[in-house]
Amino acid sequence: MGGDMGIFKRSRDTSPAAAAIGEFWDRWPDLRERIAAAGETLPTELHEEITLLVHRIHPDLVWEIDPGAPSFTVSGQGVDELRGIAERWRKRRPRREKWAFHAARQADAEALGSKLALGDHEFDLSYVRLGMRVDQARARVDIAAYHPDFLFVDEHTQLQVARTVLVWALGEDDVARWVGDVTIAIEAPMDALPPHLLASVVEQIAEPFRQGAWLKGEGRTPRGHPAQITVRFPLHRQDHPLYDLHVSVTLPYAHSGPDRLPVEPSASALRDAEKQLEERTDAVLFLRETGDGLRVFHLYADSESGVLAELDQFAAAWPEGKAKVDSRQDPAWRTVQPYRP
Repeated sequence: MGGDMGIFKRSRDTSPAAAAIGEFWDRWPDLRERIAAAGETLPTELHEEITLLVHRIHPDLVWEIDPGAPSFTVSGQGVDELRGIAERWRKRRPRREKWAFHAARQADAEALGSKLALGDHEFDLSYVRLGMRVDQARARVDIAAYHPDFLFVDEHTQLQVARTVLVWALGEDDVARWVGDVTIAIEAPMDALPPHLLASVVEQIAEPFRQGAWLKGEGRTPRGHPAQITVRFPLHRQDHPLYDLHVSVTLPYAHSGPDRLPVEPSASALRDAEKQLEERTDAVLFLRETGDGLRVFHLYADSESGVLAELDQFAAAWPEGKAKVDSRQDPAWRTVQPYRP
């Protein structure tokens, strides 16, 4: 174990975000009553008070309410580092509460037919059309967004419209899961479709990947021996919002061939170990690397859980050499990015 493991085992009550989340929910009963009394338009003072409470959790979080639903959303606007913070806020919600709470913006099909005001321009969203190119290798759909008024506004505004439409069509999490490149079209793309059909296109893309799969690759170790790499695909940050900790478990194996890759009985022992890791409900196994007498399992886990202590016990029980567990904070899941298609 590294010397900084105490950071990850600290009580959740000691972090600034956790304290700010607690403050928000302490204030929520009063806020809820004042929101209900305000009707459709919040007083400036109340709006600023809620903003201050949310920004104390993290300054880049945004919020929105729908008093009619009623629902309250805190969003990291698709930023991976913020998705877990928003989820921790949602997780602390009161259990007997009539309001719905979301940690990402939800789809809103009705809004796709509305008007969107940005700056001094109002966009009739019924004129939006989306060119869609499916990339099966990446399990993504690339989008070319068109609106006739894009001719009259700058690129920043164009992208704001496109991203708003995509979130209303799919919801923020599914945009992050399934949408690839987003570009702006000044002329309507061939075979472009209205945004309300995007969800059905994404459903077709997602269907073959519901169970997930393992992609295999080969390479060389630093010593020049064969290496095997296997990565889970697809793997979406949004499916595991609290998993902000990268953990590597390194197991040496005693039996290998001339290529330094495992043979029996080590091969069976490694398969059994992998099965135990895959069956965990507090972590997700996403990558394994094998070569030069070592297999390294990479997982993402919740830094506020007791997973590290249990993985230490798992490693201590490994019979074929001295196993090792290392961890570091990785809320953006940067470790897995180089291995993604």
